[in-house]
Amino acid sequence: MSTSVSASFVVQHERDVHDAFQREGSYLRDTVRVKEGVVGKETNFQRIGKGAATTKARHGTITPMNQQHTAIQCTLEDFYAGDWVDKLDEAKLNINEQQAVARGGAFALGRKVDEQIATKLDATGQTIVSWTISIPGIENALLTMIQALHANDVPNDGEIYGALTTKAWAMAMKVESFSSADYVGADGQTFRTGAAMRGRFKDWNGCKWQAITGLPGEGTSTAKVFTYHKSAVGYAIAGAAGNVAGRNAVMADITWHGDRAAHFVNHMMSGGACLIEDAGVIEGNLDDTAALPTS
Repeated sequence: MSTSVSASFVVQHERDVHDAFQREGSYLRDTVRVKEGVVGKETNFQRIGKGAATTKARHGTITPMNQQHTAIQCTLEDFYAGDWVDKLDEAKLNINEQQAVARGGAFALGRKVDEQIATKLDATGQTIVSWTISIPGIENALLTMIQALHANDVPNDGEIYGALTTKAWAMAMKVESFSSADYVGADGQTFRTGAAMRGRFKDWNGCKWQAITGLPGEGTSTAKVFTYHKSAVGYAIAGAAGNVAGRNAVMADITWHGDRAAHFVNHMMSGGACLIEDAGVIEGNLDDTAALPTS
């Protein structure tokens, strides 16, 4: 056999395409109050203030509570994520390029939703909890962020969430009571709260904690993390309520362009976030570049 036969060897190419590691869509959307099917550029989330009980004299009139109603305005923004797929390029590929591009577009818009929500979390005017980078200091910061919500009369009803940078999550895992199953029941271990929710949550001290990329200041000495109640932040989605597009806030469109001999694979959405109740969001600050503490 010819010593050059190796030049004729068949090369087997992988038919499945690997997506670059990325956060696959929104992790925060289902942790806030959502309004679907918005028609128009803006919408309102309704808020009603506290009432106070009073006494009255016999046969006297009752003092009205006069709870204050507030309409929180939410402005929707339009976003697009698309790419061209040339027809003759597809003939040279053994992967589904249209599907790969569509998947990437959907992921990108999902991350945009989280960016919008994180921006509103960052708008809170509550006292900031500064993290001390030691194991006792981290535990104290986590507890203080929850305590601050409770001090604001935020209900401990299972709808409190915590968003941590990946470094903050690693730091929290150094806290024995946070990481060890000895301190929580089986229902408090890492879990996913529903088939539609992305990411995994750890229930600790009445809060569902998760690690997420893209929080303000991530990877810097002034990173921000948050605890918040689901009803404190709103996200509005344009579209018909109840349909798939309205539910996911993302619509897909694949259009053939004969003049380009290519398909344009596009994803688009119209949505916006708003801070409904400032008292329902607590911000923590930490040095996200610090080494993990050993004590």
